[in-house]
Amino acid sequence: MQVERVGVVGAGQMGNGIAHVLALAEYDVLMTDISADALTAALALIDKNMTRQVSKGAISEAQKATALGRIKTTQTLSDLGQTDLVIEAATERETIKQAIFEDLLPHLKPTTILTSNTSSISITRLASRTDRPEKFMGFHFMNPVPIMQLVELIRGIATDDETFSACYEVVERIGKTAAAAEDFPAFIVNRILMPMINEAIYTLYEGVGSVRSIDTSLKLGANHPMGPLELADFIGLDTCLAIMNVLHEGLADTKYRPCPLLTKYVEAGWLGRKTKRGFYDYRGETPVPTR
Repeated sequence: MQVERVGVVGAGQMGNGIAHVLALAEYDVLMTDISADALTAALALIDKNMTRQVSKGAISEAQKATALGRIKTTQTLSDLGQTDLVIEAATERETIKQAIFEDLLPHLKPTTILTSNTSSISITRLASRTDRPEKFMGFHFMNPVPIMQLVELIRGIATDDETFSACYEVVERIGKTAAAAEDFPAFIVNRILMPMINEAIYTLYEGVGSVRSIDTSLKLGANHPMGPLELADFIGLDTCLAIMNVLHEGLADTKYRPCPLLTKYVEAGWLGRKTKRGFYDYRGETPVPTR
């Protein structure tokens, strides 16, 4: 099963990064989004990020030009029907993802592999709503995609060996490392990472430490490159809450109960960097803790 043409659904933070690394690995990429502005912004960001790679000597000017030429965009989802592999990178809501796959199905080649970049939703359940559960799996990139080296590959209960091997080869060709994960809530990375972030928020909620002291403690005391609250803002507090809810509901264990303070921030619309406020306020020159 040879993959050469890849469709990417969603031109947001994850989608544009996925298109970026695929194009540099000489895949032909067709990126779709319902918003023309989002597609335009994604191409501009990919250009900017590749320019940064050129300035660091990671890629050449010629590689950049060739890669950018490999990325095409469309607002018509059905245009992805002739691709060999589809990577869905839309909003982390199961109903949205199901609707996308449902709309895609009538237009797909019989051999097209369907994958989701979901960080926590059941692959088996998503696959069961399609006509090809054996050719469906989780393809979870880390953010930011061009920098982070890991890709989680998650098999649903029906995923066949040929599909897994084809996706594994894609990961190798883009120069990243694959980690095989079983289809349990939040898989490997977020199963471990999100409860740590949630516990940091509880530590703030209970007054054990301030935003700055909690982040400083983990950076200097555990050698983390970024504090857990700073990281939560980077990921998006709505995404953190969604993953904690998946863990709590899927595993039925109270240790995964989302911190009420996390819920409050999300209800306030303070979602982190993307809304300029979260555990830090990003509206000034330097981030300032909000608690």
